[in-house]
Amino acid sequence: MSISVLRGQIEQEARAARAALAALSDERVAQALEAAASLLAERSAAVLQANEDDVAAAEGKLDAGALDRLRLDEARLEAIEGQLEALAALPPLEREISSWTLDNGLHVRERRIPVGVVGANFEARPNVAVDVAGQLLKSRNAALLRTGGAALGTVTALVDEVLRPALERAGLPPGAVGLVRSPDREGARELVSLPQLVPLVILRGSGPSTAALAKLAAENGVRTLAHAEGGGVLYVHAAADPERAAAIVEASLDRLGVCNRLNLLLVDSEQQLPGLLAVLERLGIEVADGPLGHEWANDSDRVATVTVRVVDGIEQAAAIANDDTSGLAAGIVTEDEAAADAFLEAYRGTAAFWHATTRFTDGFALTGAPETGINVDWVPGPRGPVTYRDLWLRQYVVVGDATQRR
Repeated sequence: MSISVLRGQIEQEARAARAALAALSDERVAQALEAAASLLAERSAAVLQANEDDVAAAEGKLDAGALDRLRLDEARLEAIEGQLEALAALPPLEREISSWTLDNGLHVRERRIPVGVVGANFEARPNVAVDVAGQLLKSRNAALLRTGGAALGTVTALVDEVLRPALERAGLPPGAVGLVRSPDREGARELVSLPQLVPLVILRGSGPSTAALAKLAAENGVRTLAHAEGGGVLYVHAAADPERAAAIVEASLDRLGVCNRLNLLLVDSEQQLPGLLAVLERLGIEVADGPLGHEWANDSDRVATVTVRVVDGIEQAAAIANDDTSGLAAGIVTEDEAAADAFLEAYRGTAAFWHATTRFTDGFALTGAPETGINVDWVPGPRGPVTYRDLWLRQYVVVGDATQRR
């Protein structure tokens, strides 16, 4: 497909999504999300068949972690269905923030309005299509999705068999969820090049490719929410209970191909290592001593790896977590409350844990709403797991009586 034809198709999807915006209401969106949950159950066979075809085509091309993210089964579909039902039941976004009257009589209202058409570029992970589309609809935005070629068959089935029919059942335009229907990577570049149609794009994927898309988006005047890097940090303090530490290490490695898994294990002394290394060995995890910020979940050759390092106390552990990792999440294991408070105060990432695994760095786990991604930017705005509660623009509505002057 030529670039001009691809761009034309993407623009057409974006215009259909923009035309659907006016029809979106909280009540009808909730009905659409409920209908999507029902349709996913009714049409699970079609979705699973499309996914089976995608997985078969990806065998030998994707690593084990990527294949795990691509693969769907009945249990995972049921989890997606449950999240759709939960999202439908959540209260809609409060549109009115506050109001006040100035001394000159002007009445000012501060409120939240939708962004408009929001793009999303994500790896070959089909559940993200439903998570992102659901969050955008819940916030009364329209969605334009683009996935990696390995998952395009599954995502097409989810859009055409579930999301769009659900919108129609609720009396909403099906175009409110658009899809880039090409496996060509140029589709991602075009998606971040349409500031008038798609002013914001959510980026999820590997660091280098996502960074390149974010740079291109900035050059085109498109804003991004990027989820490019992850990797959980666990610091086992000198006052840690060994059994508690071992349990958290194990719980942090239940899945290897996800961003919030244990990536870097820090300990206060070598005496703590034997028990922890025994847990890693039992789980089939290789131990590495660096580089500190390397994210093993994205390393196709060594996905079953954790970096282990001995540190000199809380200050160094927090400094490493802040300076040498993505800032996604870090936790501490210690029976010393003062030590826990010191670490939690010093760490500046998006989520900090005491006696809990960083695997809980997830929108649904922490807030009850599926996420569009986890934003690790060091600037004001939505940070950490981004949900429908974050996908809005601030607007001031000012009402006078024609007597006010500056």
